[in-house]
Amino acid sequence: MPALLLPAVMKFTLLATDKKTKARYGQLETDHGIIETPVFMSVGTIGNVKAVHTRDLYDTVNAPIILGNTLHLYLRPGTDELENAGGLHKFMHWDRPILSDSGGFQVYSLSEIRNIKEEGVQFRSHIDGSKHFFSPESAIDIQRSIGADIIMAFDECTPYPCEYDYAQKSMHLTHRWLDRCIDHFGQTKPKYDHEQALFGIVQGSVYSDLRKQSAEYIAQSNCFGNAIGGLSVGEPNQKMYEMAELVCDILPTEKPRYLMGVGKPEDLLENIERGVDMFDCVMPTRNGRNGAIFTKNGRLNMKNAKWKNDFSPLNDERLSFLDDMYTKAYLRHLITSGEILGGMIASLQNLVFYQWLTKQAREHIKDGTYFDWKAEILPQITRKL
Repeated sequence: MPALLLPAVMKFTLLATDKKTKARYGQLETDHGIIETPVFMSVGTIGNVKAVHTRDLYDTVNAPIILGNTLHLYLRPGTDELENAGGLHKFMHWDRPILSDSGGFQVYSLSEIRNIKEEGVQFRSHIDGSKHFFSPESAIDIQRSIGADIIMAFDECTPYPCEYDYAQKSMHLTHRWLDRCIDHFGQTKPKYDHEQALFGIVQGSVYSDLRKQSAEYIAQSNCFGNAIGGLSVGEPNQKMYEMAELVCDILPTEKPRYLMGVGKPEDLLENIERGVDMFDCVMPTRNGRNGAIFTKNGRLNMKNAKWKNDFSPLNDERLSFLDDMYTKAYLRHLITSGEILGGMIASLQNLVFYQWLTKQAREHIKDGTYFDWKAEILPQITRKL
């Protein structure tokens, strides 16, 4: 395992734990600001959170950090344009932290048009069919060009279901790729005026012994933080929770833990209880564009006819400024008419809800009341209205 020099300016401080669970409250310091954890990261695939103005990410959502997708940014606009702009922060006019994935999950999603080898992965662009090759080294180089504060090691994300032998071989490949990422990360420098931190990724599918091996390997790699990959890919929820808890019990307590690609509000709360600090998912914006709304009173399908003549505010208990401006009937009209504004309003509402939910989680962890609060809030936010 190559030695990894940790960036001196980044720091994760664990400040509180819940009395009855493994839930943690912490602060992650980067050159672009402090992130309180547990945190939900809005997904900005190609330099934008879909259907959401950057101004609204600041003022309405108050997003502390967003995520960019390495493979998508590599394909367009491309690393040359990003470097000419001075990195993704300047390109999209965002001065808060950014996390970039390594492209491993996106390559996984291109299963019909990719070929995995020891050297890396050859794949075809989903845009024009052109051939490309990602290696651990190139994944680091691309993320240096993107300039995210937190970058991820290149990994293979296994599907579900997955045979044990394949999951084992894939896990060892991910470990070897991590070693190469650490080595190349140490040989390169940030391209812009801020430091970058590298996270390793635990794999092993839904096999407890493999997850244990992988968590131990990633824990001793001495990366700044650690991620849990290969979950929320179709496995039963309880299996996800079981794997996350097993891994969190092994990963070092003094470093942030990131569960990749999760997801549903109930999954956030269950995994926070098990010790996870960071989450990301496209669900708030994707569901919003399709008329599915999250509120602290429950979930709404705005395509339902029941909202046609409902002129009450979108959220009767005033979750955000949106409550004063838009009614359920108006939003339903926009959604069913295919108006862009409908997706914008719904996406904003959902992102505000996710930030509210994680803020509430942090407050109850600090108070030592997370377990009781979760038991009370879960039935409320998951019911269908």
